[in-house]
Amino acid sequence: MKSQPTTRDEREAARRRARRRGLAISATSTVALLAALAFAVLLSPGWHLVRTTFFSWHWFNSSLRPLIDAFWLDVRMFVIIEVIVLVLGMAIALLRTMRSPVLFPLRGLAAIFVDVMRGVPLLLLLYLIGFGVPALRSSFLPTDETILGGAALAFCYSAYVSEVFRAGILSIHPSQPAAGLALGLTRTQVLTHVVVPQAVRRVVPPLLNDFISLTKDVALVSVLGPQEILRAAQVIQDYNFNFTPLVAAGAVYLCVTIPLIRFVDSRQARARRQQEGVLVVL
Repeated sequence: MKSQPTTRDEREAARRRARRRGLAISATSTVALLAALAFAVLLSPGWHLVRTTFFSWHWFNSSLRPLIDAFWLDVRMFVIIEVIVLVLGMAIALLRTMRSPVLFPLRGLAAIFVDVMRGVPLLLLLYLIGFGVPALRSSFLPTDETILGGAALAFCYSAYVSEVFRAGILSIHPSQPAAGLALGLTRTQVLTHVVVPQAVRRVVPPLLNDFISLTKDVALVSVLGPQEILRAAQVIQDYNFNFTPLVAAGAVYLCVTIPLIRFVDSRQARARRQQEGVLVVL
């Protein structure tokens, strides 16, 4: 019977061997799976048609530059909408967590706003705001499709983000604000210096996930007419009867979303390590 490692160096060497063996098995199984999928796709009877219709290098290369130019509208919209969503979402979350009787009507309006914005499909909301607001013919309301589409996205995502912020605020143990009050801080100071900073740190990963979704949903504004990347890809596709520009638009999105996804995963892993470290200390 094989003896178990006894010294620290032996145990560490055994762990390294186990990790190398696990990596080798994982790499082998991954290569085998990818090879099987590649053979299944490449040997399909319709692969030649799919390749020329969806993965034509000529149309991919020729459409990439105009798509990148159109993508800057998506970037500008995303940045502006993200700032609005953060501010509006935090305001709604704070309003819904306050218990002052004077604020009861505002809390009710905030709850209705969140329920409606989360309950109505985003595409329907874009149609209602994008076509309904100009129909009012009011000189005080905007009529630009980009602004109206951005407003619809900001309203929808503010409702979701406000719930993320509210969950973070409610997750703070009551002893934290009680300690702040015992030290002589006012309720406003406790909220701004004790509760909100801790809540924001806790909800950063889900917030980043919401903003990754926002980067993709900005493309839905194209239903109102703005020439962003998806609309530009559709125009090129309709003109050339080839779907490769749509694949190119997806590739541009992946160049932005994949780094964000990896960043979110690293933040979540870091948060787990910190939590595990706290539990070990306790």
